[in-house]
Amino acid sequence: MSAIVFTCFFLFSLLGLPIAHALVIGSTVAMGTAERGSLSLIVEQMVSQVGSFPLLAIPFFMLTGSIMMGGTLGKNLLDLLSTLMARFHGGPGQVGVLSSTIFGGISGSAVADASAIGSLLIPWQKKLGYPPGFAAATIAASATIDILIPPSIPFIIYALVSQTSIADLFVAGVLPGMMLCFGFMAVCYAVGRSRGFQREKRPINGKVLLKEFGYSLPGVLLPVLIIIVLRFGIATPTEVAVLAAAYALAVSLLLYRDLTWKRMLQCVEEAGLATGIVLLVIMASSVVGWIITFEQIPVAVTAWMTSNLTEPWLIILAMNLILIFLGMFIDLPAAVLLVTPIFLPLAHSVGMDNVQLGVMMVVNLAMGLYTPPVGTTLFIAASVAKVPMGAVVKEMMPFYAVALLVLLLVSYVPAFIIHG
Repeated sequence: MSAIVFTCFFLFSLLGLPIAHALVIGSTVAMGTAERGSLSLIVEQMVSQVGSFPLLAIPFFMLTGSIMMGGTLGKNLLDLLSTLMARFHGGPGQVGVLSSTIFGGISGSAVADASAIGSLLIPWQKKLGYPPGFAAATIAASATIDILIPPSIPFIIYALVSQTSIADLFVAGVLPGMMLCFGFMAVCYAVGRSRGFQREKRPINGKVLLKEFGYSLPGVLLPVLIIIVLRFGIATPTEVAVLAAAYALAVSLLLYRDLTWKRMLQCVEEAGLATGIVLLVIMASSVVGWIITFEQIPVAVTAWMTSNLTEPWLIILAMNLILIFLGMFIDLPAAVLLVTPIFLPLAHSVGMDNVQLGVMMVVNLAMGLYTPPVGTTLFIAASVAKVPMGAVVKEMMPFYAVALLVLLLVSYVPAFIIHG
């Protein structure tokens, strides 16, 4: 059955069908042609997979991001970072990296980041004389920091499949996320200095800076509060998501006073659509996951790799190479759902726990978001910058190098994974 599923999946994906639809059709064909297959089992698996309390965190985190970054806070945050960083070599590029890092602590969605921040920063960078390809590359790469800084939608999905603590994953993602942030900022500085990119020359106005910091503080504090609450077990991740949405409502209504009924309805619609897409992928992948488990593919893969790859570091390398390949063609949530059941026993065989595996998978698959041919943030950034995707990929090379270095650290040095 699994051969039929993946054949249909890749065929329909190449024809341009959405990932979730391709998975459902592939599963339906496989179950319909199998001797012991049952089409009713498809519905059972799809419904049972989303009947999970932790999944309620996804729509509330999505709503939090829509409310806070779609209004005055987003503009104030970018103004503050521009004031602080635009005078350094590659400063405008570093603004994009820092914005993505902070934005990640509010929404947890790389695609939302690339679209929202890219539409604001890429035209500004082009106006300063930045090559459009480099401006787009900065946003495409840094947007993926979102999915490592809490809250992270991919970590919630991975936790659902692997039965891992969401709080532990959130805490473990902070250090790799910050390493990517500092690494990408270093790239922007080095490239800006070597190529003589233009910088802002106006002196900093202390009063303006203080005002911008005050208005941006609620957004900067949110990811810190999330980590503190989870670290000390004050609330569950789902409760934290609800509290974050309530916090966003209070800040927008009482401090910024920019939340109208029209914008509120728009935020709810955006969060609902984004959540629906994620849940549909989860539902579709659950059927494929059941087929993979039923045919004992994880056991077979583990047996083959442990018998042919005698060293643990080779098994970890093989897992990373598979993830890199899959990330180039499959969306991150679908890849996490499909690969996790296969990789869990492999990880345990080499002494890697669930948390380290989850961070390694997300760091790895995040690179797929800015790697052709199906890189989502790469496509969005190139569209905003109005340049061919090839021009962006050419500027991506130093960002790939930084991401690979972080991937090696989280894969082979467990000390970089902070457990909750």
